Amino acid sequence: MSAGARKAARLGPCNGSPLTGPPVMGKGRLEAFSDGVIAIIITIMVLELKAPRGAGFASLGPLIPIFLSYVLSFVYVGIYWNNHHHMLHAAQKVSGAVLWANLHLLFWLSLIPFVTAWMDENHFAAAPIALYGGVLLMAAIAYYNLARCLAATNGKDSALALAFGKDVKGRISILIYAVGIGLSFVNPWAALALYVFVACIWFIPDRRIEGNLSA
Repeated sequence: MSAGARKAARLGPCNGSPLTGPPVMGKGRLEAFSDGVIAIIITIMVLELKAPRGAGFASLGPLIPIFLSYVLSFVYVGIYWNNHHHMLHAAQKVSGAVLWANLHLLFWLSLIPFVTAWMDENHFAAAPIALYGGVLLMAAIAYYNLARCLAATNGKDSALALAFGKDVKGRISILIYAVGIGLSFVNPWAALALYVFVACIWFIPDRRIEGNLSA
């Protein structure tokens, strides 16, 4: 057997991986796909901002609440992108379960432009604010599930698994969203305040990951 044939026999079918172990699924396409979807989500949101017909600054007044809701949604999408980037940076590999968990997260994030527009069109009524909170709640659950899947795929002793631990911050956020959904039917503005509060506590990227990577 020639040297080339012997080398081919030692290599598996996936990117030249040795047959002595299972092939490692890279994360490059997952990151690229996620970045593209999130960029489209932001583009859709900004296209919902319609220019006023008037030429004076006074015509911008009615758009202020719409602009503020856009800012909140933009911040939320930005938070997910930022933390998603940190999380995948810490991961060494992904799996089929991780791919589906990531799609689950992107599905709920893709609904943010719709619920933001519905909330704007109905002047922050109770039902749209409740649905807005529902989408945020499901996105938080999906992110939590993605983190668990990545931690399991990379091993319990990986930097990612050690960084998340019991993820108290994520669980508290889910609880606050649930309270906000119920509160929206009593006081919609108080519910929005809770959503803003959660955005504030997640605004700074998750330092647990950075700390474990530098350790």
